[in-house]
Amino acid sequence: MSAREIRASVALASIFALRMFGLFLILPVFAVHARGVPGGDDAVLVGIALGIYGLTQGLLQIPMGAASDRFGRKPVIVVGLVLFALGSFVAAADADIAWVIAGRAMQGAGAISAAVTAFIADSTREEHRTKAMALVGASIGLTFAFSLVAAPVLYAAIGMEGLFAMTGLLAIAGVAAVLWVVPPALAKSAADDAARWRKVVFDRQLLRLNAGIFTLHAVQMAMFLVVPVLLVERGLPLPQHWQIYLPVVLASFALMLPPILIAERRGRMRLLLLAAAALMVVVQFGLRWLAPSVAALAVWLLVFFIAFNILEASFPSLTSRLAPTSARGLALGIYNTTQAIGLAAGATAGGWLAKHHGGGSVFLVAGLAMSLWFALALGMREVPVRARRTGLAAADPGVR
Repeated sequence: MSAREIRASVALASIFALRMFGLFLILPVFAVHARGVPGGDDAVLVGIALGIYGLTQGLLQIPMGAASDRFGRKPVIVVGLVLFALGSFVAAADADIAWVIAGRAMQGAGAISAAVTAFIADSTREEHRTKAMALVGASIGLTFAFSLVAAPVLYAAIGMEGLFAMTGLLAIAGVAAVLWVVPPALAKSAADDAARWRKVVFDRQLLRLNAGIFTLHAVQMAMFLVVPVLLVERGLPLPQHWQIYLPVVLASFALMLPPILIAERRGRMRLLLLAAAALMVVVQFGLRWLAPSVAALAVWLLVFFIAFNILEASFPSLTSRLAPTSARGLALGIYNTTQAIGLAAGATAGGWLAKHHGGGSVFLVAGLAMSLWFALALGMREVPVRARRTGLAAADPGVR
């Protein structure tokens, strides 16, 4: 990777991490804190306060992604971060649960995932793109793991109002990084809106990738309704779960990079996707029948995160390659919306299955769902790597 590619990838991954850290800090402590907020004794309102972020995020990913194609990546990312910061400060008022819900809705309105991933695609050559996307995934995963440890400590020190205010300040820091650290974007290319939509919405390869990210995140949400319960049943108290998650997440990032590097170098991304999907199937059935101890659960979680991180990095990279250059933001907006719908569907379906048929049924259905996507992915064509001498190469003399 050239110096420009590294600078863009690291800076944009940091923006993702700053924003997600603010979100993740809230999750481990909000449900307990809400009991002391007026209206927070209503579990439905607490659930809405947590979930409305995902709703507004899912509704606005496509418009924000398409806007980044038309108006540029940086302006859309800055607007999204400002909305996120304003929502954080509204939630920090903490007057009652309605204020928190309004703030969380505004946070979600800052839907910049599509614009950021499209910006990364604009700033990297195809043979390096999955590595750049993996850097984003690693930053999010590490941020999540760190937040599990930091959230209780920070909550005790500065309270929920302080945590929300901190998320707003982190978003403002992200604005500064966009304006002064991220390299300038490449020139935009105009295209007919109707033509862009047709190319993006009906492309069979993109449809397979969208189905893949939907299934992947539905499975993730469903299984993590059950895994914490299993850890407790196997003898690990809830406050100690980070002792499993943190080393597993760290190890998985180290182990997922070599397969990605080899597959990109040899043009075997299709094979890598199929292998990772097969691992996901094995993990679900393993969790169902071969997880008698905390150590066994840790092994299955390690394999899960290796496969999950490979797919999580590969899907947006391939989406950006297959989409028309002038419609990357739109394609990644659809991709991120599908991801958000998968999160909601997985949580709903997983909860229903666990309630009516037990935790084991969640793993069985998740394994079947990944098997169906594996069968669908068999029809994918290999995506050739094409090092482009235009655009990025012209903008960066260091690119070879």
